[in-house]
Amino acid sequence: MKLILLTSPDFFIEEDKIFTTLFEEGLDILHLRKPNSEPVFCERLLTLLPDEYHKRIVVHDHFYLKEEFDLMGIHLSHHNPTAPPDYHDMVSRTCYTLEEVQAHKHDSKYVILKNVYDSISEPNYVARFTPEDLHDATRKGIIDRHVMAQGGIALENIPLIRQFGFGGVVIRGDLWKRFNIQRGYDYKDLIAHFRKLRQVTE
Repeated sequence: MKLILLTSPDFFIEEDKIFTTLFEEGLDILHLRKPNSEPVFCERLLTLLPDEYHKRIVVHDHFYLKEEFDLMGIHLSHHNPTAPPDYHDMVSRTCYTLEEVQAHKHDSKYVILKNVYDSISEPNYVARFTPEDLHDATRKGIIDRHVMAQGGIALENIPLIRQFGFGGVVIRGDLWKRFNIQRGYDYKDLIAHFRKLRQVTE
């Protein structure tokens, strides 16, 4: 299974060090999502990361960064629903319904099905699907290796996500809750937890 990390929406001091360590530990893909951020801060973050990891980064905003830093690709969502007119490279996309998955799975490298479980980091985002919904979607071929699960994904429920047939998981709250981005400098607990996530997704 692919292991994808969604960044915290806020910038913080140890961020580049954490991302570099996570890549070294086997992070497959980093989704750089900093809503309402100034482009210069995203640029600065990318310049602090080793060039060898840029090909594993997908950007949600400021799509020009894809070419400027030779990133993996861009991500489309309700916030940014269309790629630039002259863009013909890797695209991923957030989907909120199984119908959207069907509509976009074949024109995206992969799609992310959001709100699979109740969100850890955003309490207002609750699960949209029952286990029966997901099993049915798997039987119909809607959920497959090109569909990643997001929303409430944690160490404990990844084995079940695998049974549903998802190609990977998108982690956010389960990892970031282990580090205080305002005051933290020691990220050993975060890395230790990531290693467990890596093991269960292999």
